[in-house]
Amino acid sequence: MNIGLIAHDSKKALMQNFCIAYRGILSKHNLYATGTTGRLIEEVTNLSIHKYLAGPLGGKQQLGAQITQNQLDALIFLRDPSNPKPHEPDVNDVIRLCDMHNIPMATNLATAEIIILALDRGDLDWREMYK
Repeated sequence: MNIGLIAHDSKKALMQNFCIAYRGILSKHNLYATGTTGRLIEEVTNLSIHKYLAGPLGGKQQLGAQITQNQLDALIFLRDPSNPKPHEPDVNDVIRLCDMHNIPMATNLATAEIIILALDRGDLDWREMYK
């Protein structure tokens, strides 16, 4: 399955720790991330990640295009709701696209764990038929 990973600056360390904890599950899937987030995850996990541009430079739009073309099966987007970003419309666009195209998405650690464990159990295998 294809999994997207995005994290706001204040959540990048949390994303790294999440990926360390679930490295075994993530290693079985194709991973896509915005530039800085992908680089930081690779540094601590040695996972192979396809890196797009940094989020504010177009990486979120690149992942959005992947969602629109039904090429992403799940998205983990650890965002900081208490610290709005100048590129907040891009954030909302990604969320809206996931809703429109039935892409399971997590925006916090609790839902990220639910999605990753569901992937491991095969609960998201329906995505293969949906394609």
